[in-house]
Amino acid sequence: MAIAPTTPVTGAAQTGFTTPTYTITSDTSPDVNMKQWAVTALGGTQTGVTTHSGSSPFTVNFVKPKVYKSLGKPNPVTGLIKNVPKNPFKVISRKGVTPLAGQPIQIMPITTSIEVPAGADLADPANIRAALSLHIGMLQQVAAGLGDTTISNIF
Repeated sequence: MAIAPTTPVTGAAQTGFTTPTYTITSDTSPDVNMKQWAVTALGGTQTGVTTHSGSSPFTVNFVKPKVYKSLGKPNPVTGLIKNVPKNPFKVISRKGVTPLAGQPIQIMPITTSIEVPAGADLADPANIRAALSLHIGMLQQVAAGLGDTTISNIF
């Protein structure tokens, strides 16, 4: 299944937010190997949050490898593959934030990088899916705590 989010996106729990939702629209990606969406409207209670604009972006990008790497041949003597290349996938969210009242907006990137060893897509898809399931599930489960930690710097 291709990456095709539906709108609105239900946001994860955050301290001070009530039922956050984000209306998204497909946007022009910075490169050919990306899909991008921009936030055009907010739902729920999110006091002080802004939607996407040119000077204060609120976007999510999904990035795939430009050139998909394949697994090399094993050493004829040892049977081992010396260098296993990685196929990098990323999810990059960007949000314009104000560092201090009256100061220019700064971009806050949030990046999840997924580096799939070449060949694992064929040899071990279940464990790739399990790793992603745990990763995304943990982020969802600790979303409010992670938000609190980024504000307070306390775990």
